Amino acid sequence: MKSIHKLIIAISLTAGVSITSCQKLNVPPKNIFTSDVIFNSQAGIQSFLATLYQDLPIEDFKYLPSSADGSGSGGGYGFLHGGNDWTEFFNEAGAIGEEVGPWSGFNIGGGFGFWPYGDIRNVNIMIAELPKHTTQLTQTGVDALLGEAHFLRAYYYFGMAKRYGGVPIITVPQDPGAPLATLQVHRDKEQAVWDFIGAELDLGYKMMPATSDAGRANKYVAAALKSRAMLYAACVAKYGSANFVDGEARSSGFAGIPASAATGYFQAAYDAAKLLDGVYSLYNATPGDKVQNYVDLFLKPGSPENIFIKQYSKANNTAHSWDATMSPRYFTADALSRSYPTLDLVQLWGNLQVTNSDGTPKRFDNRADIQQGLEPRLLATIYFPGATLRGLTFDMQRGIYPSFSGTAAAEVAKQPNSRSYILSGDTKTLYQGKQVIGFTGPWTGGDELTRTGFYVRKYVDYNRVQATVGLNSSVQPWIDLRYAEVLLNRAEAAVELGNTGDALADINLIRDRAGATLYGSIDLTKVRNERRMELAFENQYYWDIKRWRTADQVLDKAHFKGLMPYYVFDENKYIFLAEPELFNREYTFSKQSYYEPIPGGEISKNPNLLPNNPGY
Repeated sequence: MKSIHKLIIAISLTAGVSITSCQKLNVPPKNIFTSDVIFNSQAGIQSFLATLYQDLPIEDFKYLPSSADGSGSGGGYGFLHGGNDWTEFFNEAGAIGEEVGPWSGFNIGGGFGFWPYGDIRNVNIMIAELPKHTTQLTQTGVDALLGEAHFLRAYYYFGMAKRYGGVPIITVPQDPGAPLATLQVHRDKEQAVWDFIGAELDLGYKMMPATSDAGRANKYVAAALKSRAMLYAACVAKYGSANFVDGEARSSGFAGIPASAATGYFQAAYDAAKLLDGVYSLYNATPGDKVQNYVDLFLKPGSPENIFIKQYSKANNTAHSWDATMSPRYFTADALSRSYPTLDLVQLWGNLQVTNSDGTPKRFDNRADIQQGLEPRLLATIYFPGATLRGLTFDMQRGIYPSFSGTAAAEVAKQPNSRSYILSGDTKTLYQGKQVIGFTGPWTGGDELTRTGFYVRKYVDYNRVQATVGLNSSVQPWIDLRYAEVLLNRAEAAVELGNTGDALADINLIRDRAGATLYGSIDLTKVRNERRMELAFENQYYWDIKRWRTADQVLDKAHFKGLMPYYVFDENKYIFLAEPELFNREYTFSKQSYYEPIPGGEISKNPNLLPNNPGY
């Protein structure tokens, strides 16, 4: 019988289908599907695409930067989306000072093993096969799907480029039966990988339609991702050479980009962002209530700001646990939080007015008074003491002072046993009839509660009844790309290019929606700080400090702070003291960690991936 090429696919009931190998077969088994079955119909293609989208390196609610979590078809080292019910609070924000969480002195960049060549092979097969099916799919349909494939391939390579720099660029399906020497490909230079990503996204923009179903790409999704990716490449070029470690990979161009390329990448990021003008807009459904408006931005379907989202479903067993793991057990049915915003993040918006001019703590009649005069976006991003959720109050209280005198700084500087406060290990202890600590903390040594005096508010669904707020029960989408980020990408590129006029306009659009005072002038520091405020807890800051090459400074034996509420008994007042977060953990970052190591298991299979990145 004549030999024919067959695609062997494994069917997954929850994630569609995924190709596992390509072999020559003499007899077609009944459980083997040919490419005609997959690519001749929209249903077959959608099933095929389901796994490719599911495996994209989208750093979502379930993203866990570890080599030991979850599983996926493309990685081989444990994929990036954790299978653990509690994954949500093991996040990047908790490793870099936006929050403090369960990481213990976490040194970022230890190597997470993202190596998605299985998924890239599937995309390459799709690109090779689709042109053979124009009769069934029409030329227009094939072109649109090819554009989508180029977008997917670019996203996978983007996930690798920002981790490793130069990696092998493979654009055709490799034959597993080919000689080993042809399969053991070499690394490409980092600049070549970024140029490839840009070119792939250009094809996606050119070939895809202007609209798409939620969760799938269209031409503007490609443009938005290009603005993010080219901005990363530009910063590697501009800032990478001055703040990295030497090694053979660097001298060979596998880790690093010539500084001369920076301007071109900044321009590419700016131009890509401009393509979305007039297509998307900032969410502004309730401008009269800017706090609620910003809260709803992350919860309302059909927002004009959403460019690319990732969806979740209880029926498909893909629901997440954000609501249950960002709040204390006091607000949930069966879970609790272990990741808390830091005072360091809050102070990006300005120093909270908690001390008088003489350094003594200001007295407050109610905990909620601390919220007075704060920017609406801040209040919509973080739960402060006195805020409410599901009919309950965030009653954070670290302890009781029978009386208080002196300055805040002098009190915090004292040894704990020299301070005159009363603390408690649980929420049941009273002092003269007054509860010593709040039901929402701080931490008591039993059920973990806030270590900083704050909780995350962004993405928390306030509409849900407490009894329904459990593990794996949340379905609000993750917004992977939104218009505010595109404006921030454009503003940063514009400042780097010397175009402060456009940058100021873009930043003020964001600040106006946020309820912030508009700027009269702009500079790079303001743009970067605006990015941190707008994108807090969206898994962006980790990559920002890596591409800016500031991580080793920001995380130089860093300790982060909280703002602890206390009740002063004889005054019937509340005070707030800025103190080290309760675990007082130290966070570090070494310069070698601007790149992760090429996974050791891959090097053992393919020595041509050497030299590894400097320091590994």
